[in-house]
Amino acid sequence: MSPQLLPTNQPDLWFEDTAVGRLKKEVWEASEEQIDAILADYAIPSPCEWAKPGSYIQTTVRRQVVENRRKNDIVLIPVGCTELHGAHTVSAMDTFFVSHIAEGVRRYTAKRGAPVNLALPPLMYGSHPYHHLGMAGTVIVREEVAKELLIDVMLGLWNDGFRKQIIVNNHGHLWMLESALHQFLKRYQLPGIFRVMDWHRAVREFFRPIEGGGTHQTPFIHADEAETSLGLLLFPEMVRMEYAEETQGVPYLPDGHFDNSVDSFHRPQRWSEGEGHFGIEIKATPEGVVGKPTLGAAEKAKRPMAAILRYLTLVCDEILAAFPPGEVPPTEMVSLRTAAELEPYLREPMSEGWRSVYGLPRVGQE
Repeated sequence: MSPQLLPTNQPDLWFEDTAVGRLKKEVWEASEEQIDAILADYAIPSPCEWAKPGSYIQTTVRRQVVENRRKNDIVLIPVGCTELHGAHTVSAMDTFFVSHIAEGVRRYTAKRGAPVNLALPPLMYGSHPYHHLGMAGTVIVREEVAKELLIDVMLGLWNDGFRKQIIVNNHGHLWMLESALHQFLKRYQLPGIFRVMDWHRAVREFFRPIEGGGTHQTPFIHADEAETSLGLLLFPEMVRMEYAEETQGVPYLPDGHFDNSVDSFHRPQRWSEGEGHFGIEIKATPEGVVGKPTLGAAEKAKRPMAAILRYLTLVCDEILAAFPPGEVPPTEMVSLRTAAELEPYLREPMSEGWRSVYGLPRVGQE
């Protein structure tokens, strides 16, 4: 049965008649005042909360961590990198984006009495595609190292009762994150809810160009109009527009095959599915920018930010509606292990009869 479609004021844009589609349509059609009200609900912008007491699991006193988990056992895991983003801004840009988003969702859900949990970003240094190789200011962690670190983080969080995990990504290593998620499950066969999300791709419609009903003049690429606008909204003190430079990549084959960072053109391949058809970054765009950051403005980032905040909230609400705190999908439907084998490991951590997952024999593929 075909999904019902919700039309918009753009003939080439429609949303499904689902909770996701209705949410996106509502944000798409919202007035500027309504967008500002959504951002205010999430206290966006606010200073980054990495060191704020009570914000992240690691900065919350243990008794409160346990109390929070009993109300809401979802954990958001922001993932970024250290990567040159031009002379005009900072190399933690990707990590800041996802951290601010996750913090906004925590603030909003805290007002409702059951805050989502946050894990400090485990990948401050990330993996990278080949064409980033050699760039000063970009720190490249080998894929296997980054993947194993993330798997270990997922296991530690699961062992502490956070068995609904959403990895929120803002960097070009999605394939590594997907691999880490699947390897984690192959290795440990644990029930839970596990998701990897490229946040900007999740709300790609809101980065459409002006002629498509959006607010951007150029497509989303890297350290460009879109990312600079996000920086100006979220952490303007770390963006110096007088240093912004415009650049353009150096292609060697006809355009139309590989898409951009948010799949704006619905092309046959994602940008990460090939190399050699354009110059590598250190040769073609050594400035660390691909696009026109000079066009950046905080106002342009408001609607995409409102969309991802609302969408992540919906994701969390739907997960908890299906599986309230302490509950996970049935073991024998999502694992090759038995319910009897996992019963003691699924109890609340440190409770009577609980067993630590670190003592659980591995199964499946290594």
